[in-house]
Amino acid sequence: MMRPLSSMVAASMAKGLYSTSSSGELGSAVFESWTMVNGGREKAARPKAVRWKIDDEFMSSSSKKKNRSGGYAHTHTLQKELMSLMMSSGDIGVSAFPEGESIFAWIGTIEGGKGTMYEGLSYKLSLRFPLDYPFKPPQVKFETMCFHPNVDQFGNICLDILQDKWSSAYDCRTILLSIQSLLGEPNTESPLNSYAATLWQKKEDYKKMVHKHYFDGEAIES
Repeated sequence: MMRPLSSMVAASMAKGLYSTSSSGELGSAVFESWTMVNGGREKAARPKAVRWKIDDEFMSSSSKKKNRSGGYAHTHTLQKELMSLMMSSGDIGVSAFPEGESIFAWIGTIEGGKGTMYEGLSYKLSLRFPLDYPFKPPQVKFETMCFHPNVDQFGNICLDILQDKWSSAYDCRTILLSIQSLLGEPNTESPLNSYAATLWQKKEDYKKMVHKHYFDGEAIES
């Protein structure tokens, strides 16, 4: 049984444990919940552990066949990006992790920026990376209903870096931060949702629609 809250110092910490494959690449990641109690660490009563199988041996056979011409190097790129996000996501309001057993399919989360009409809201996105990533951009869609000038009813996003302005220098962190910024600073000149673009200047009405879509809307079906 956990000790009373008054005896706890801070709330929780995360400890990341990594294993490696025989080739030395990152193999899996496990996160355990810890609680600070009177200056010492104590495991939570019901620690959560999640594993992401992300090295070669867990890729589907079809992916392996398509991936023989240098695809493993791109897998390693995604592994590095995952580690980077794990280390910094808590400070920047964005995060992303592989969905299931494929390193090429991720689920991301974006927190609405402070001072924007999305503050306090958390949005889920799907990211699908091509085998030639980072030379081609991933497909990124909102999975949570999002009322925004540059997001359509299916979750598609109008953002230049996901299209003709993409650069191999960009990474998943750049993408998520750019979308987070887009929430507060939409491009109303090139809208996917013309009604949202028109309503943008009427802040109170716009915010009501943001909350209506967020709280009343259902998750978008892929």
